[in-house]
Amino acid sequence: MEKRRLGRTGHESSLAILGGAAFAACSTREAEAAFYGALEMGVNHLDIAPRYGDAEKIVGPCIPSVRKNLFIGCKTAEVTADAVRSDLETSLTRLGCDYLNLYQAHGVTDLNDLDNRADALETILKIKEEGITQHAGITGHDVGAPKAHLEALKRYDLDTVMFPIYPRLWSDQEYREDAEKLLSYCENNDVGVQVIKSIAREPWGANIPSHRCWYKPETEERLIDQGVRFALSSPGVTAIASVGDLTLLPAVLKAAENFSPMNEMERSKAIQDSSDNQIIFPISEHFRRD
Repeated sequence: MEKRRLGRTGHESSLAILGGAAFAACSTREAEAAFYGALEMGVNHLDIAPRYGDAEKIVGPCIPSVRKNLFIGCKTAEVTADAVRSDLETSLTRLGCDYLNLYQAHGVTDLNDLDNRADALETILKIKEEGITQHAGITGHDVGAPKAHLEALKRYDLDTVMFPIYPRLWSDQEYREDAEKLLSYCENNDVGVQVIKSIAREPWGANIPSHRCWYKPETEERLIDQGVRFALSSPGVTAIASVGDLTLLPAVLKAAENFSPMNEMERSKAIQDSSDNQIIFPISEHFRRD
């Protein structure tokens, strides 16, 4: 699998980051097969968090034997300094690690949330100074994430961002403009860019969820490939986090393994083809976990 430099971290990240949310509720056997299978395909980057159900507990035993070859990005959604450090200790214990490669403020989705997370972000930077994490970053899921992340980069010395890109969302002019400003800033300041929701389709609405994603994902191989290619062809993007559903993981990894850049005509068609879909945000209106 192709690798790209994750900004100033210097890590040559696989195009697909193994998304820990997929391990939130699975058996040990399922977890081992998916985890080691991803590594065999060239994945060298894990994204995980204590809020992903039992993911840290389930994946943790797999990590020590491959730790030296695995870049681990973890997250905290906590607000206070003490709670952030408690989250950190929990994650380190569960993952069998004495340090992380990347520690991120999890789910910072708008400017008010950024203001609220000041203590948390300052604590993450102190943890970096202490050497418990090598790098610091920020993540967010909603339409306000790019604007909030750009402001965060101006306030704090962060190394990475993680926010959504998928065809339907990219057709929203305000979101796209905010995202392009963020991507430009990241390029000029050597900040690594990780993308989430690359194969999102639309909210579940009244439908009963058939996959372990809070949004309705693409399930056709052609459309999964299109979403992965679209996100990875966006200027400045390093890698995409894989989907939070083990049944769809092989198709996402295959799309990343076979990646070829999209031209502008292909990107425009992907946007046009998804124009009838409803954007999955805001999370407060569309989140479902039945």
